[in-house]
Amino acid sequence: MDLKDYLFRIGIGDQPRATVEDLANVQHGHRLSIPFENLDVRLGRGISVDDEAIFDKLVTKKRGGYCFEHNALLRWALREIGFDVRPLLARVWLFATETPPKTHTLNLVTINGDEWIADAGFGSSYCPPMPLHEGACVKGADGAEHRLVIDADHGWMLQIKLAGQSAFKNEFSFTLDKVAHLDLAMSNHWTATSPLSRFLHSVIVNISTPEGMINLNNAMLKTTIDDTHKEQKLPNEAALQNALREHFGIDMGMDDVQALNAFE
Repeated sequence: MDLKDYLFRIGIGDQPRATVEDLANVQHGHRLSIPFENLDVRLGRGISVDDEAIFDKLVTKKRGGYCFEHNALLRWALREIGFDVRPLLARVWLFATETPPKTHTLNLVTINGDEWIADAGFGSSYCPPMPLHEGACVKGADGAEHRLVIDADHGWMLQIKLAGQSAFKNEFSFTLDKVAHLDLAMSNHWTATSPLSRFLHSVIVNISTPEGMINLNNAMLKTTIDDTHKEQKLPNEAALQNALREHFGIDMGMDDVQALNAFE
């Protein structure tokens, strides 16, 4: 990895150290700078889980990606910095009506004997790194709270309570089982190609901001600042192309924008 290029991409000028504070700084800089997006899935181009291909796409070409890309890139960078880090696989419960497959990956980081979860690739409200303790709770810039609990059937469960809501709901569950590269490749393949995967059926792009988040779902653009939401329906492909560039830093030709079928 060209660590300097990665750090420049995420807006960090100084060399980070393998500390809890710098773990939080790197993950937050990553999420503020590199969008979560499924555009290549919608275009049928496939998603590589090879480190060099991911670096080329997300850093050199200034695109975004989804969890298998984001957290592989973050994991590689953290190792270069000196962190002890390995991947985990998770089941996403936000839209589930039955037990979901393992379609999310995150990272387990060990610092001075303590375990933390680090996730730059979950396309939802930003969750800072969390200590792996039952009951651990953190709050993001948009006011959402994230909590870790133990689930009797599925191991660790990350829950979320959005600003203004009174109850937590399940985000994703995970165990600490060792994950091989081919495990990631299999989960990535299902997520990118299965008709049951939500990524095949909608254009999904989002990025964190210092005050909240910007989301694009098909032609609906939503800006969240603290607990205030503003929605705008984009009128045509030209407006979509401009929104991708202006809000997410993604330059995409009109042929590809039209092929996304965001207005179908």
